[in-house]
Amino acid sequence: MAHLRAGKKFGHGQGHRNAIMKGLVRSLVLHEQIKTTEAKAKATRPVAEKIISLGCRAARVLDQGDTPENRAKAVHLRRQAFAFIQDNVVIRKVFDDLASRYKDRAGGYTRVVKLGHRTGDAAPISVIELVG
Repeated sequence: MAHLRAGKKFGHGQGHRNAIMKGLVRSLVLHEQIKTTEAKAKATRPVAEKIISLGCRAARVLDQGDTPENRAKAVHLRRQAFAFIQDNVVIRKVFDDLASRYKDRAGGYTRVVKLGHRTGDAAPISVIELVG
């Protein structure tokens, strides 16, 4: 029985699952909309929201004033995001563009829209996108 087991496994090991999540979050941030299976879209949503939340927290910290302590906090948040994503282009976009767009929003940065079923294997397909 699978009691107290959170998250989907997608039929892969932990390393492959992490690579899938990194790739999906990277594509979502860069393109702001991706088409994938419903299960992967639902699993990507909390990971992407956490990365964007780190950027928003850094933007809010820097709005309090440009002090050495606030800059250190912002760098720490950027390094936390980099520890997962490991792509400077994506980190730059999250902390410069998306953070300023969403810093006054209290979560809910993504939306999952169901599209139907894929031809071939009839897997449910969804679009995950960044809102407004």
